[in-house]
Amino acid sequence: MVPPPTFHGGSGSGPSPSASSSPNAQYIQQFLSSVLSQRGPSALPYSEDVKWLIRQHLVTLTDAYPSLQPKTATYTHNDGRTVNLLQAEGTVPMLFQGVTYNIPVVVWLMESYPRHPPLVYVNPTRDMIIKRPHSFVNPSGIVSIPCLQNWVYPSSNLIDLARDLSHYFARDPPLYSQRRPNPNPTPNFAPAGGSSVISSSGSGSAGTARPAIPPRSYPQSPYGSGRIPPPSPQRPAATEDPTEVFKRNAINKLVESLNGDIGALRKTKETEMEGMFNAQAVLRQREEQLAKGLREMQGEKEALEQQLQMVLMNTDVLEGWLRENEGKMGNMRNVDVDEAFECCDSLSKQMLECTASDLAIEDVIYSLDKAVQEGSIPFVKYLRNVRLLSREQFFHRATASKVRAAQMQAQVSTMAARAAQHAV
Repeated sequence: MVPPPTFHGGSGSGPSPSASSSPNAQYIQQFLSSVLSQRGPSALPYSEDVKWLIRQHLVTLTDAYPSLQPKTATYTHNDGRTVNLLQAEGTVPMLFQGVTYNIPVVVWLMESYPRHPPLVYVNPTRDMIIKRPHSFVNPSGIVSIPCLQNWVYPSSNLIDLARDLSHYFARDPPLYSQRRPNPNPTPNFAPAGGSSVISSSGSGSAGTARPAIPPRSYPQSPYGSGRIPPPSPQRPAATEDPTEVFKRNAINKLVESLNGDIGALRKTKETEMEGMFNAQAVLRQREEQLAKGLREMQGEKEALEQQLQMVLMNTDVLEGWLRENEGKMGNMRNVDVDEAFECCDSLSKQMLECTASDLAIEDVIYSLDKAVQEGSIPFVKYLRNVRLLSREQFFHRATASKVRAAQMQAQVSTMAARAAQHAV
């Protein structure tokens, strides 16, 4: 078992406002960073993407409840498997009939934490027994409260769990003190029994049940002697050396300045981590966009391959036509130019006529431009002829545009029919 260094001050029964700036908090942060960053066989069995969140949960828990100290320990499952896990061991304060008591608990962070709730045990000492029956604690000490049953990742955390433990323990205390044998027995007229309850001296009722106050324990620390010695009795104030006083004040100021620098560095690193998390989210979004673009490109590639097949089919048809008409080249000298090409349908014939007329009018207009520049024809006659020719050329071009659209539609239908026939 590897616990972090522990410093106890006061009763430890509730949140401490200055816990985050104490040396204990700094040591706990260093301890958690060390154990969660280990790799290899000694690494803790938590997912890499939640180790930072686990560290934050334990740091905030110890800031609010200094009596709960994180450490590593070996946990044995019901099937005999052993695993090294993090735990928070200590006491949880509860208010019962106006008096604050400390209930010893152990909070195990299982392998699936924080996606699944931790495992909480009541940890009674030798002079304590678990109340039977109890609403939230079974005889083996396992705690079951609504916070654990309704655990929701990532909103649930250890601070809310500790508060709920205090609340439900205050409603029904789970532990009571066990009667110890008296070395000097005195006549006792009370009924004999194996256990008794603690009563408050100020309540005025001897039969009121009180939960047990566990003795405070100090776990062994790997950073020092392991236990803080009890304070020495007060002695009369003596005159102190001014040099020692100055030295002590300087050390205190240096420690305060160092703690402030460490806190600022911690905030800076947390900000950097948040920026990295945001960058990771942006990268994941871009990864999804790239995957979507890749799928679209693959679909476009398949469409282009289909078009390539159609072009190859048309190429085969043209090459076959050329092979069939290659022997007719000797008779081309006796063929009229106008009869050299025979249109396959009426649309092609109309398109050929419109295109020929359009080009012929273009040549006539060009000749008129040359004639007017040379002064061969009057300018007024030039304008009249150009107006008539332009009007006729417009109608030919409009007709050609309509014929071209009709031919495109017919070509698409033909290609679709060929593709279906090829697929069959």
